[in-house]
Amino acid sequence: MNNLLRWDRIVFTVLLVLVWASACAGQGWQPLRPVTATAKLADGVELTAGPAKVRVTVFREGVVRVRVATNGKFAKDVSWAVVESPEPPAVLVEDQGDRVILTCAKTQVTIGKSPLLIRFTDGRGSDVVADEDSLPMAWNGNRFRVWKKLRENESFYGLGDKAGPMNRRGRSFSMWNTDRPGWGETSDPLYITVPFFISLRSGHAYGIFLDNTYRSSFDFGVESSSDYSFGADDGELNYYYFAGPDPQTVVAAYSALVGGSVLPPLWGFGYQQSRWTYTPEARVEEVAARLRRDRIPADAIYLDIDYQMGLAPFTINRSTFPQFEEMVGDLKRNGFHTVLITDLHIKYAPNTGYQALDSGLRDDVFVKRSDGTLYIAPVWPGDSVFPDFTLTRARKWWGEQYSEFVKAGVAGFWNDMDEPSVFVPAKTMPSDNLHRLDDGTATNHAEIHNVYGMLNSRATYEGVLKLRPGERPFVLTRASYAGGARYAATWTGDNSASWNHLGMTVPNLLSLGISGFPFAGADVGGFGGTPDAALLTRWFEAAALQPLFRSHAEINTGPHEPWADGAEQEAIRRKFIELRYRLLPYIYTQFEHTARTGIPMMRPVFLNYPDEQKFYEDDRDFLLGDDFFVAPVVKESLDPERIEFPNGAWFDYWSGLPVPMDKALELRPRVDELPLFVRAGAIVPEQPLVQYTDETPIGPLELRVYPGNECRGELYEDDGHSLDYRNGSFLRVQYSCEQDERRIEVVSKILTNNFTPWWRRLSVQVFGLRAKPQEIRVDGRPETVWKFDDLTKSAIIEIPEARREWKIDITR
Repeated sequence: MNNLLRWDRIVFTVLLVLVWASACAGQGWQPLRPVTATAKLADGVELTAGPAKVRVTVFREGVVRVRVATNGKFAKDVSWAVVESPEPPAVLVEDQGDRVILTCAKTQVTIGKSPLLIRFTDGRGSDVVADEDSLPMAWNGNRFRVWKKLRENESFYGLGDKAGPMNRRGRSFSMWNTDRPGWGETSDPLYITVPFFISLRSGHAYGIFLDNTYRSSFDFGVESSSDYSFGADDGELNYYYFAGPDPQTVVAAYSALVGGSVLPPLWGFGYQQSRWTYTPEARVEEVAARLRRDRIPADAIYLDIDYQMGLAPFTINRSTFPQFEEMVGDLKRNGFHTVLITDLHIKYAPNTGYQALDSGLRDDVFVKRSDGTLYIAPVWPGDSVFPDFTLTRARKWWGEQYSEFVKAGVAGFWNDMDEPSVFVPAKTMPSDNLHRLDDGTATNHAEIHNVYGMLNSRATYEGVLKLRPGERPFVLTRASYAGGARYAATWTGDNSASWNHLGMTVPNLLSLGISGFPFAGADVGGFGGTPDAALLTRWFEAAALQPLFRSHAEINTGPHEPWADGAEQEAIRRKFIELRYRLLPYIYTQFEHTARTGIPMMRPVFLNYPDEQKFYEDDRDFLLGDDFFVAPVVKESLDPERIEFPNGAWFDYWSGLPVPMDKALELRPRVDELPLFVRAGAIVPEQPLVQYTDETPIGPLELRVYPGNECRGELYEDDGHSLDYRNGSFLRVQYSCEQDERRIEVVSKILTNNFTPWWRRLSVQVFGLRAKPQEIRVDGRPETVWKFDDLTKSAIIEIPEARREWKIDITR
């Protein structure tokens, strides 16, 4: 027996003495007993440990699952999060007497029998330990906990919607969806529960997902400097281990497990204007007219709760919106998509003809108290009842409530208050409320609370899809659970108009992205309070390159619209909204990749450069896809901004010139400047400016080529609104380039050609030229009509018929 196992036995013996002593006093943690029997399974092993059973199985290559049944009987294997079916590859199980070893490809799991400790290796091979238990798994009543060894220089990321720095080490967190207005750096918990995290150490990563919907907690070195731990208040101990060795592998594997993200309609990537509240009808029309008059590109206008009669969902206040349907139609004709808030609480107003309530009572779809009576509690409309979204028929009923809005042409729906938030001291419904299940059984709210918001957005998504078959629904939700991106986008809740909140936006969105919520944003300018001019402008700059671009503000705050603070600030904000629209071909292409692979479009720098530890604590900078490095200004400071780049060469996006890479940059960006850089080797598609996504651009598609190593790019296009892309109706073009001292070659290759895009012509701009080229050839023929820009050191070549494969040769 090696020294490590001998030391583990000593620790285990000491622990047992302490546990038995506390157990005799009627309290304390009780660890799993030593293994007394093993049984090989087709995908792993089942171990007997006293009355408990432990299953360690290979879900698929690189993904290992650990389940424990303390009474020896495993419950029905169900999950609100997991959608991927297991595909266990060949698994070798070896019982070596004092341990059991599972081997699958490069991942190996070693299970010590006495004490019962589990050790994982990652994709580097069985000789390198990635993660291992420090103590046996243990129970205290219904609560359970898992302890792991905390290694030197180990960083932790993920957990979704969490405040403060992106690196979780040295802090502890609770998972309990909570309405938290004006949250700050230390506020916890927040709106969304994602019990998934990534460990990163010296470039190597692994991940763990605890699939348990009860209140759970994670401690990354607070209680002990030598351990991290996680556990839940109730339910099954059921977690998945994701082998690396790199963080992208972990993120992709987790995303596949929980279903990834839907591909939203193209307009969802446009600028979206909202506030609490645009009312009456004339105010909505005024805002839309101002956006078009000032030529500020925009795609959506939101209506908050005041469009409703008495704040009751699925109603319209006809005194303030007398021609609601005509207004929605007029907005649509002018390129605006109307998004309505539809809170989940249904006003309890019996015998008043309120259709949503009457039909829900008739169909028996509302949550009950523990004694079986109807649960009624106050929210915005006053006394309200709450749909029991765990029932398929309740979700179906909910989806049907959107019928009249869909007929009127409403484009999107916004599910708020779905933690659920209730106006009582506990801020949510009682934990012993009943939730019924399709099989005729029931469970309590303690188990469903964290998944309730996801089920709300699921009901909305599925309902709207049924009402508008073949069209992509747009749903925005505040609360959710792991896997909720299958149904909805999200945002960071009720943030504040402060520089501190602007700075916290980046790590929050990056954490959501690597936790399976890649289509996320923050209220531009802050929901609560009125931002000063510089803060609001800086927020527009940063948000223009983040996934969801929505300006929203609380009632009775000052203006947050782009024209707030005068013409000079409006011009700057317009400039960055226009940048967003010019980059839409790149953004849409990148998010389609996200929807397929799970790798978020907005991502921490370490996701692409895991060996560069200088970015492990970086909460300001981020990557947009593989190609853009963004260093937003998020502090109110006159000090210069220090910018360190990932390895490789980079170009300044604005000048088109290479960045000197011999030292870090120190910039003092003016209020109209955003430090934005492009990877040498990137090929970026852009488009001429439009005012909304349904407007056809005038001019050619633009391709910006930045020669360098791994020179590549892609363009993905489809119709932007239907589900036809799932059947192959899209265009995918791959671009590449090669260079040496004398020449640059740029090549287009069509991978899928089942969609006709808006463009025929292409303008290719090749940067990184020291002087005017001697010759340019297109498809082997000399090109006579091209330009050289001496300021940007770039050549611009027009290709009239570009919906084909072509090749450009540039002789330096």
